[in-house]
Amino acid sequence: MTEREKMLSGRLYHPGDPELALARDRAKDLTWRYNQMNPTDWEGRTALLRELLGRLGEDSWIEPSFRCDYGTQISLGDHVFLNYDCVFLDAAPISIGSFAQIAPRVCFYTVGHPIDAEVRDTGLEFGRPITICDSVWLGGNTVVLPGVTIGEGTVVAAGSVVRRDLPPHVVAGGNPCQVLRPITEADREKWQAARRLHGTDGSGGS
Repeated sequence: MTEREKMLSGRLYHPGDPELALARDRAKDLTWRYNQMNPTDWEGRTALLRELLGRLGEDSWIEPSFRCDYGTQISLGDHVFLNYDCVFLDAAPISIGSFAQIAPRVCFYTVGHPIDAEVRDTGLEFGRPITICDSVWLGGNTVVLPGVTIGEGTVVAAGSVVRRDLPPHVVAGGNPCQVLRPITEADREKWQAARRLHGTDGSGGS
């Protein structure tokens, strides 16, 4: 089993392996090029993201600057928006569902290190996948740690550190991040009313 195969299977692996080092160099080159591109070169930037990432959904976008370890383990659904300065350590898969909103400086860390110092000092590490379901909103400077799943429609407050799974349709926040309350029908009615005032529901509001 290669070190890459170990990495993708969740086993301890050595990141200094030449194949992995070459893959990280590829990601560094592509992200550097992306971050230097003309911000209005929409077609060129989209083409480069498709080369970098495992999947880029329809009408999804990443604002520079952007950093990742490999890129190939990152999957973005449709209509995903990542704001400035996001970091993806994608030793394991990072899957972000459609209509997710990712605020500035959100970090996704799939990489973990052994608690035992003797093993850790060998340089071995491991990866655990991160899953962000559809329509999640992550506030600025949120950190998502290895192995976490965040359920559909959930909102995470800025500055949170998400160590454990979060259920769908809740507001959560803090360090460690905890569920603060469910998202209720009252929330829905409030924001649907605001939408009607905005005139985006087909009613032709002012």
